[in-house]
Amino acid sequence: MVAVDKALEAHTMGIRLTPQERFEIFGDFNPEEHAAEVDQRWGDTQAHRESQRRVASYTADDWRRFKTEMAAVEQSFAAALRDGVPAESEQARTIAELHRQHLNKWCYDCDYQMHRGLGQLYVSDPRFTAYYDGIANGLAQYVADAIASNADASEVAGKD
Repeated sequence: MVAVDKALEAHTMGIRLTPQERFEIFGDFNPEEHAAEVDQRWGDTQAHRESQRRVASYTADDWRRFKTEMAAVEQSFAAALRDGVPAESEQARTIAELHRQHLNKWCYDCDYQMHRGLGQLYVSDPRFTAYYDGIANGLAQYVADAIASNADASEVAGKD
């Protein structure tokens, strides 16, 4: 019965995975636990509607690719931080742009200002900070700074 409830919840959120697939892909993270907060914060936005539309069609393989690609971006950020690459450098901005493009590809159209706001969320919400800092100490701030630098550079270049 619990498996049926979980499958129905996932379906409601647009995640069409079996309970076993969800555990394999998301581990102990349960997206449904955050559904109400997500709806409250972003439910009336075009980005949220677009994200819901896109993920509704994702297969387990799509979710695996999504996670693999994001993990590669996160590891690139962590390596740059570890190597002392300034967050304002071209290298860090390039990684930030890869992050933004990943969101564009898989989630929603993420312009530079929206991306900047997301970077700020990484340091203002302790859950995001803990996630990034769990990869590498200080990574949340580094990612936020690299994203802001990339957004600043886009404004100077007249992009977006």
